[in-house]
Amino acid sequence: MNSIWAIARNTMAQALRMKIAGVVVVLLLILLPMMSMIMIGDGTLLGKLQTFSSYGLSLVGILLCILTIAISTFTLSDEMKRRQIFLVVTKPVRRWQILVGKFLGIVIVDVVLLGLFSGLIFGLTMFMPRFVAASPEDAVKAGDEFFTARVGLKVSTDEQALQERVKQRYEKLKEERRLPDTMTQIEVLSELMREERLGEKSVEAGRVRKWTFKNVYPASDPNAMIFVRYKLDTSNAVSDVTVYGLWAVGDLTAYEQGGGSLTTPIYNLQKDSATRAVQEFAIPADAVTKDGILEVGFLNNPNLNEMTVIVQDLEVLYKVGTFTGNFWRATLLILIRLLFLAALGITLTTWLSFPVAVLGCLAIFSAGIVNGFIMESIDGLGAGIGILYTFTIKPFLLLLPQFDGDFNPASYIVSGRMIQWLFLLRTAAITVGLKGLILLGFGIYIFHRREVAKSVV
Repeated sequence: MNSIWAIARNTMAQALRMKIAGVVVVLLLILLPMMSMIMIGDGTLLGKLQTFSSYGLSLVGILLCILTIAISTFTLSDEMKRRQIFLVVTKPVRRWQILVGKFLGIVIVDVVLLGLFSGLIFGLTMFMPRFVAASPEDAVKAGDEFFTARVGLKVSTDEQALQERVKQRYEKLKEERRLPDTMTQIEVLSELMREERLGEKSVEAGRVRKWTFKNVYPASDPNAMIFVRYKLDTSNAVSDVTVYGLWAVGDLTAYEQGGGSLTTPIYNLQKDSATRAVQEFAIPADAVTKDGILEVGFLNNPNLNEMTVIVQDLEVLYKVGTFTGNFWRATLLILIRLLFLAALGITLTTWLSFPVAVLGCLAIFSAGIVNGFIMESIDGLGAGIGILYTFTIKPFLLLLPQFDGDFNPASYIVSGRMIQWLFLLRTAAITVGLKGLILLGFGIYIFHRREVAKSVV
């Protein structure tokens, strides 16, 4: 253990002497306070907080990832280039201890720098409301939608019923001999499924659609609120259209049945919403039944709308935690990236030169940033090309880390969404415990087999 710790201390000293480390530290110390003052978002307190936290966390994450790549690929390659490694391997130190010690040293540097700059972002974020002239309504909105940690529930779809309707439509088209000749069976079924899913979200003019959310259990607080989040689109190709609709939230089924069976209040809200923009409104939590069921209805006002409205990304959110705890969980999500990149950089350096190792790390890091986007694109390809990519590129992408989508820490803070501990532990187990340790183990094997120096007599 003493050998590992000695190598870790030496690695930390190497990292601190690197110019890129000083550049990263100075940049963040200057840019973060400057960003907190000049970023205004949409002009509201909420917009300013969301913009600063998003760009601040992203900047810290990217710069520390680049720094980790630089340190992890430089520390071993520099010692081998300068032949300083000869002094180490001749001592009673095993080669695996050299790599583990270097990994430990890089991790300590990452933890210290990440804690320092995350703490700076947290402090600036908490003090920002004191220096921004905001109305009481804006302050309350910031507290409800930003300084919180909420769980989001989406509409559960009956996949079996959906597939049954698609099958019936396909058989009817086949019976009537109206199947397109230019499309395969898989392509026709995929198109029918897309239409059915779109139909689940579409509300024609003058019609009402109802969605049911289950297992909604907000905090037992008389002032607790439920937030309905959504994005609207229309059947028209014209963008920037205002949609006029009436939302109803509560036990809508009991209300429709009548007979005094109403179990919750019914909240009605007239909402004029711009298309293709995320919207959100709040209603009291007593709209949820004792069984944890919440129903949300939308009426497409026929007097003001002449087109079909498509309700996208409908979600119900409610508070389950604090902003402070959620922020530091987001920081741990960044740390998981850094640990993986540290293991990757050390491993590549055991058998590649410094420039090639850096290039490999940057390529894998860039792939991780867009991994989710690429996977979705592959899933949306046609049957022929999609199968080809599914069995070639997609398995390779599964081996790479994913840093976007649900693995982007800034998105949770901006939307006030809770990072679950189970999700965090699972991400750490897969990205670090599985992929990272396998990489490091492979690097130890290569370094153990590698001939560092040849004896000449």
